[in-house]
Amino acid sequence: MLATTAGITAAALVLSACGGSDDSGDGGATGGGGGGGEALTLGTSDKVTTIDPAGSYDNGSFAVMNQVYPFLMNTPLGSPDVEPDIAESAEFTAPTEYTVKLKSGLTFANGHTLTSSDVKFSFDRMVAINDENGPASLLYNLDSVAAPDETTVVFTLKSPDDQVFPQILSSPAGPIVDEEVFSADALTPDQTIVDGEAFAGPYSLTGYKLNDLLSYEANPEYKGLLGAPKTAEVNVKYYSDASNLKLDVQEGNIDVAFRSLTATDVEDLRGNSEVKVVDGPGGEIRYITFNFDTQPFGATTPEADPAKALAVRQAVADLINREEIADQVYKGTYTPLYSFVPDGLTGATTPLQDKYGDGAGGPDADKAAQRLQAAGVQTPVTLNLQYSNDHYGPSSGDEYALIKDQLEATGLFAVNLQTTEWVQYSKDRTTDVYPAYQLGWFPDYSDADNYLTPFFLTENFLSNHYSDQQVNDLILQQASTPDPAARQALIEQIQDLVADDLSTVPYLQGAQVAVTGTDVSGVEDTLDASFKFRYGALSKG
Repeated sequence: MLATTAGITAAALVLSACGGSDDSGDGGATGGGGGGGEALTLGTSDKVTTIDPAGSYDNGSFAVMNQVYPFLMNTPLGSPDVEPDIAESAEFTAPTEYTVKLKSGLTFANGHTLTSSDVKFSFDRMVAINDENGPASLLYNLDSVAAPDETTVVFTLKSPDDQVFPQILSSPAGPIVDEEVFSADALTPDQTIVDGEAFAGPYSLTGYKLNDLLSYEANPEYKGLLGAPKTAEVNVKYYSDASNLKLDVQEGNIDVAFRSLTATDVEDLRGNSEVKVVDGPGGEIRYITFNFDTQPFGATTPEADPAKALAVRQAVADLINREEIADQVYKGTYTPLYSFVPDGLTGATTPLQDKYGDGAGGPDADKAAQRLQAAGVQTPVTLNLQYSNDHYGPSSGDEYALIKDQLEATGLFAVNLQTTEWVQYSKDRTTDVYPAYQLGWFPDYSDADNYLTPFFLTENFLSNHYSDQQVNDLILQQASTPDPAARQALIEQIQDLVADDLSTVPYLQGAQVAVTGTDVSGVEDTLDASFKFRYGALSKG
């Protein structure tokens, strides 16, 4: 269980002392089907790509989807295990058939009836659209969806005994949408979704200004696992500058700040008696992704050479000083990561520590130089390295400046460091614009599979042209292996093989960061084992 494993780094959640602003002017409003109490105002520097589930696979967008869409399966607060949400039951009725029975009387906020037809539509469109920035890759084992009657859904899978499919139904691939509002074969504009009130989760969006201000109201029609929200109205303010977010925390203009403050800001706020910092579990990782086509010596470059391209990736792995990044940039709120599966999950190993650097977790410039020389690579190697300046927290600039210094200090690399805002970044990275670039990962469910399948299947979320048939087959095999020990052995083998290929170079493991007031309760409950920050568990006053 990830939430209770000591190896997982704690997240910091900070709460502002004073009451947040109430844009409605009615601080005691109790709309929808939620509880009473004053309206809550949350602040975040995260970004939303789109609220159409088929078109986004990022933490900022999923934070909204968790509030407004229903799922067939979900995770109750405080548990990593999935249970039926708007489903009455869900079980394997055959090795390749997963049958879900919906609760009766389900409706969307707009009054449309929610039936098995909407469920089939939701998954069919996810697969059909297959957006480059969407989560369709999670449905790799889905063959077809049938709706034999209004409350029955039958998922036919390609491989039997799928150990993770129930969890995938609770992931970003799992939101159920209204087939009367959403397009079947194209992304639906956010405003169309809001205007159509196509929501059936704990909340409905009543106001929407992209990455500026979102307003939620409790949805009285929600009949799912999470129950009625404790707070009827929630407003979320978006910040482009973390310093302004911290200022509003200190001045009491927001009740909860969730993603992202700098490590220095969090450290400072811990000493502020007017706020409280709440620590919780986390499974975030940071990594560099290589585009196998456009990286130095990549497949589509004039000097294409697979052996040289591999040597470049390996030399980067030799030179990264994880301890230095964790300590200097993140003040210990992140810890070094030497694998693709974070410490604390069953099957996690440390192949990057064993294979690269000094063998004990530190860098080794001599080893990097020897690799490049043996492959016939002339140095310094020019490496174009991209990072997002607004998606992975305000310290990304310092993080990548330090990585640039680490690579260049040896004389083996000349790094051209560039940055792009996330909305454009998320498009560019999948169209071969960046030879090497920053990504982070927030888990969809608490299983090692979620750190392997989206990255290393031939058809993967990274779209970085990595393909290894043995890895691909082993990933599919582990997902359908019921014996825990045999499955763990496969997960360990996959990590070892991917460490040889270095499609990505993971280097940090950490958690989420946020801030809230002394009169706000339920914050600890929102940091559950599935890492889903849920507004509905919060209350004030």
